[in-house]
Amino acid sequence: MKNDEFIVARIEEAIQESKDSKTFILPNALNSRPGQFVMLWLPGAGEKPISISGEKNGKFSVTVCAVGPVSKAMYKLKKGDKLGFRGPFGTHYTIPKDSTSIAVVGGGYGSAPLAYLSEVAIAQGKKVYFIEGARNKARLLFAERMKKAGAEVLLSTDDGSEGIKGYSTDVLKNLLKTHKIDKVFTCGPEIMMKKVAEISQKFKIKCEISMERYMKCGIGLCGQCAVDELGICLCKEGPILPGEKALSLKEFGSYRRDSTGKKVEW
Repeated sequence: MKNDEFIVARIEEAIQESKDSKTFILPNALNSRPGQFVMLWLPGAGEKPISISGEKNGKFSVTVCAVGPVSKAMYKLKKGDKLGFRGPFGTHYTIPKDSTSIAVVGGGYGSAPLAYLSEVAIAQGKKVYFIEGARNKARLLFAERMKKAGAEVLLSTDDGSEGIKGYSTDVLKNLLKTHKIDKVFTCGPEIMMKKVAEISQKFKIKCEISMERYMKCGIGLCGQCAVDELGICLCKEGPILPGEKALSLKEFGSYRRDSTGKKVEW
């Protein structure tokens, strides 16, 4: 399909991932790549950019976490309900052809595109270390899915209810000290991603991050998701960026802009 074509589809399956997260499977082939997103639309609620969390057998999935008015309305949907979408949009993660092992670092619902990436990498014969962090055990989203896929799953929680008590960045640092990793990929809270990029840079390992901003058009026209200092639009030149490029952005890990353009600190 063309990514500027608007489609309405019925949800084929609604999978409860956590108490406030669901994965919806839609019967459409996107020919997407891990890291890309769709503009998901629910009449009466609005439109929102959502990362693609998987695609296979002519179907794709999105994972929605109930964190704002639009996503809370989408979260209430069930099998058979309709969702509108357009896409896929944006840049994607790139797995080096000559790599043998990669590490992915996810936080919260940011783990969704990393689950998709991990399954693709495993299908290519790569060793995948899937690092996932959350506030507590109940908020870990894809641990079981990744174990079934064949990834080595390394977990951390703020309260120690699952995995180590601490942060996913601590797990990454320990992994890089003891294992040969060819590339690091991350998605999640921006402060976490900045730390991942800094750790990767310290170990001289390539890194890719997924940088989220307020998006309206999804095709680089409105300029709503332009970032300081480069002025690039993340809907088109992102959301996936090399770690070193992200670290050159003045606002990365420091602030974002709301729908009015006002600065909001992380």
